[in-house]
Amino acid sequence: MGASLTVIGLVTATRAGRTAAGLLERAWPQTRWYPVADLARAWRECDRVVCFLAVGAAVRLLAPLLGDKHDDPGVVCVDEAGRFAVALTGGHDGGANRLAHEVASVLGATPVVTTATDATGTGALDTLGLPVEGDIAAVTRAMLDSLPGGLPDGEEVTLTADATWPLPPLPATPSATPRPPCVWVTDRVVDPPRPAVVVRPPSLVVGVGASRGVAADEVLALIRDTLAEAGLSPRSVVRLATADVKADEAGIVAAARVLGVPLVTHPAERLAGVEVPHPSEVVRRAVGTPSVAEAAALADGGDLVVPKRRSAMATAAIARLRPRGRLAIVGLGPGARDLMTPRAVAEVRRCGYLVGLDQYVDQIRDLLRPGTRVITSGLGAEEERARTAVRLAREGHAVALVGSGDAGVYAMAAPALEFADDTFDVVGVPGVTAMLAAGALLGAPLGHDHCAISLSDLHTPWEAIERRVRAAADADLVVAFYNPRSRGRDWQLPRALEILGERRGPDTPAAVVTDASRPGESVALTTLDGLDVSAVTMRSLVIVGATSSRAVAGRFVTPRGYAWQPSPT
Repeated sequence: MGASLTVIGLVTATRAGRTAAGLLERAWPQTRWYPVADLARAWRECDRVVCFLAVGAAVRLLAPLLGDKHDDPGVVCVDEAGRFAVALTGGHDGGANRLAHEVASVLGATPVVTTATDATGTGALDTLGLPVEGDIAAVTRAMLDSLPGGLPDGEEVTLTADATWPLPPLPATPSATPRPPCVWVTDRVVDPPRPAVVVRPPSLVVGVGASRGVAADEVLALIRDTLAEAGLSPRSVVRLATADVKADEAGIVAAARVLGVPLVTHPAERLAGVEVPHPSEVVRRAVGTPSVAEAAALADGGDLVVPKRRSAMATAAIARLRPRGRLAIVGLGPGARDLMTPRAVAEVRRCGYLVGLDQYVDQIRDLLRPGTRVITSGLGAEEERARTAVRLAREGHAVALVGSGDAGVYAMAAPALEFADDTFDVVGVPGVTAMLAAGALLGAPLGHDHCAISLSDLHTPWEAIERRVRAAADADLVVAFYNPRSRGRDWQLPRALEILGERRGPDTPAAVVTDASRPGESVALTTLDGLDVSAVTMRSLVIVGATSSRAVAGRFVTPRGYAWQPSPT
């Protein structure tokens, strides 16, 4: 939930509360003010409510309003001094837990979230983003009791799935047969052993055809009967599909609206190219394709699980989609936790499998949710990690492949995408690179045109590297050298500096930054002639300035040149 996407009620009783509420109003456009006497109106009219009241007072005022946790708005309570943002009611369904963090971010307060799954970092079953049925509370308690520090004899939760879907991590043991307490991921109508939670995956596409003027009730009845006879759950229907010529058919449009799913339409020529078991020449003559319901259900791939059924004026068929895995390629940044982006943190916490270099994974183990499966390997096993991550995503899992800096810069994105295909989704998460972290420590060495060159000849012939260094020298670019020196490669950096020295003076600013943003960080600003090569390691980044670069007040600066701008008067 972004606060700007929902209506937030701000309930105040004092001047301090009104001042704090004003900060939220400036940050979020869709807010409404209410005096404390109108709390009940805010409850009815808003998606979320922020009360600037003592918790005790808020509890007494809210008690008569509480109904169903699935429908009640989430409420966050902020104290008079603005120190704490407490998620009071509607933690998950009402969005209060997330809202508490958003309020705290704006006010500089501490978010207080007491929901057990949030406190332990356990993925809550009702926040998977999929429909869930069953005894959520009982299965959640069993999950919590099975964690380290839970009950010593806590029951193990089992996870049964008809297919592999890219779910977030759950502290559950895969099982071919559901054993209570259990989580069952299926689009079928089942009677699981109790206690159980059934998760409905987005797996079913209903193809629909109809005669002109069909009633919505007839379309809905046909769809529901077809699902019921096949033993399939309507909560797994992800969309209705039909031909373009039926895009404005009122009965089909209304049926999709009632079911709460989108209506997708396809051109007749596309449907005509889909192989179906029951083509019809009559249908071909009428709409240009021998099949509407079956072809529309199959148009985006999948398998036909229910051939077309007919009513007086409509046809329906059902296809089951193949799950698509998800590969997030995540840049963790240069090392400091506060330089890791929130999006990277979110992807690490939502993955079912984490793949990465052992030392990088060790940096973020505290972020992993219970149930996350971790696959690590050492230096030199980059191709193996890439292939492993791609294989798991192809199998349908939610995978995060992590690396330092930005995953697309001398890191894991390129090898992974070389092996990838179109059977799963790929998400790229940018990270702060070593070059940017080093540049910030030095001042502004990258203020004008610059380039990055790796001096490792393990993957690139030295002749090619030398041509690139010479081209950068001729182009007068600031150069950042990655992988500058190791025990087995100690001559490449001096040679690269020699080439740059042919085009740049000995006083050109140069710098060595080692372990940028990590423990032991060191920064040495010097000159091209004075750079101490012996101090450079594989954990270092070397930056050599252009002819325009300068050392100004102890900082490395490459001016871009804004002389064209008029001087301020």
